[in-house]
Amino acid sequence: MIFVDIVSDTICPWCYIGKRRFEKALRISGRTDVALSWRPFQLNPDMPIEGMTRDDYVRAKFGGGDRPRQIYQAIAESGREAGIEFQFSRIRRTPNTILSHRLIYWSAKNDCQDAVVSELFKAYFEQGLDVGDLDTLVGIAQRSGLDPLRARRFLMSDEGRQEVVASDVYARRLGINGVPCFIVNRKYAVSGAQPPSAFVEVFNLAERDAATSAAQSTA
Repeated sequence: MIFVDIVSDTICPWCYIGKRRFEKALRISGRTDVALSWRPFQLNPDMPIEGMTRDDYVRAKFGGGDRPRQIYQAIAESGREAGIEFQFSRIRRTPNTILSHRLIYWSAKNDCQDAVVSELFKAYFEQGLDVGDLDTLVGIAQRSGLDPLRARRFLMSDEGRQEVVASDVYARRLGINGVPCFIVNRKYAVSGAQPPSAFVEVFNLAERDAATSAAQSTA
């Protein structure tokens, strides 16, 4: 079994692209022995809890002029190659992502973490929904196969918040300062939305390591 921890933020477009490229690597390699765990990272840890308007966020992050358009155009082109139609013009607010990370944290206990992550990316980047909004997240939970009443009850509590924040801090202490970051068997790291071949190479490396360890243990 190969274990992969994916450190990601729910409003990171490269994380969405990286997810699609990773999934393509799984198809190419034919692997069915990969276990995924999604780990939180906040690109904007100081974001107000209510978030901010998309225009204000883009202006603060990239400044004015034509630079933001060029950056998002390049991202959209990379997304299209991965089968994603980014709809940046639909996004009205950039949220604080703690609540969405808490939903991912909770969904792991219900064995549908990857489905929730997919729905979060789709909601934000393709539908322009506010993934910092409680009702939006409850709808995402329901579409992912979770009980909406239980999801709402969990999100309205403070459960999981401390764990999410601690996991984010831990990732930074490991030296992760950008996402996505794919950590394979807690030994190899693939940083960024790398092409599928990079993931396949690491899968093979992890498999060789496991075979070597097994051989040494029986020697």
